[in-house]
Amino acid sequence: MTVNGKPVQFDIDPQTPLLWALRDAANLTGTKYGCGVGDCGACMVIVDGEALRSCLITIAEAEGRFVTTIEGLARDRSHPVQQAMVAEQAIQCGFCTPGIVMAAAALLQRNAAPSEEDIEAAIQNLCRCGVYPRLTRAIQRAGRVALRQETISAAPAPGISAEDAERAVPAMRADKGA
Repeated sequence: MTVNGKPVQFDIDPQTPLLWALRDAANLTGTKYGCGVGDCGACMVIVDGEALRSCLITIAEAEGRFVTTIEGLARDRSHPVQQAMVAEQAIQCGFCTPGIVMAAAALLQRNAAPSEEDIEAAIQNLCRCGVYPRLTRAIQRAGRVALRQETISAAPAPGISAEDAERAVPAMRADKGA
């Protein structure tokens, strides 16, 4: 299979859930284990353009397919869904966030202007923190960003110096010390 644009071969039992191959064998730990039975969506990945719960698909079923995990979506946090989730404060504890981001990214690939009903039907992920109203706003905003109708002044990429972050996002001020 191809994972995040790179061909991979797992030398483990073909009936192993894709979730465990990704987390344990490939060290792609952004895909979370939640319930293990497909109810929560924390383990959501995109397989051939479709959001799937990786706890329910085996390595054998993923053979020859293209898999995208949260790590492969945009390492620099530049994907519109990632930017909008931050901008709309739709992240609380963060545990369910990777699965929700992947489900939202797959939705927006099919429909960049989803209604609230479209979002409710497509995003079946469970969030204990209850960010659903902000989540809906974030997904709709990400769609507008994808359609180039709006831009987001998002947080800078990880690993940036405080001074560079201040230049990139003027609202972020570097601590000048005492």
